[in-house]
Amino acid sequence: MHPQVSWILSRQAALTIVLAIIAILFVGATAAVSVLIGGSIGIIANLGYVLRALRMGSGTNPIKVYRAQASGEGLKFVLTLVGFALVFIGYKGVAVLPLFLGYASTFVIYWMALLKQR
Repeated sequence: MHPQVSWILSRQAALTIVLAIIAILFVGATAAVSVLIGGSIGIIANLGYVLRALRMGSGTNPIKVYRAQASGEGLKFVLTLVGFALVFIGYKGVAVLPLFLGYASTFVIYWMALLKQR
């Protein structure tokens, strides 16, 4: 796996864990579990995107690279929808705000990765 991809995924996992620890200390166990689930949905969706896009996007043909990126984004969208659907169907006690905060926290790492490149 590309080193930058590993950096992003590992930092997303670390941030999710830190937020879950903060949630368990200040809010409760249900919030912490919800943060972990939300972060996991983001990480799994991102991993699916990476695996799909990297598998299809080798080479310098821009059409092939574009199709790989589009396919990866499509898979990421589906994995995200399925993840949230499974949570809302199977975990009735989920804390919705911590769930979405955990998911959204994975985007912060993207911004950090962009700043890191400059």
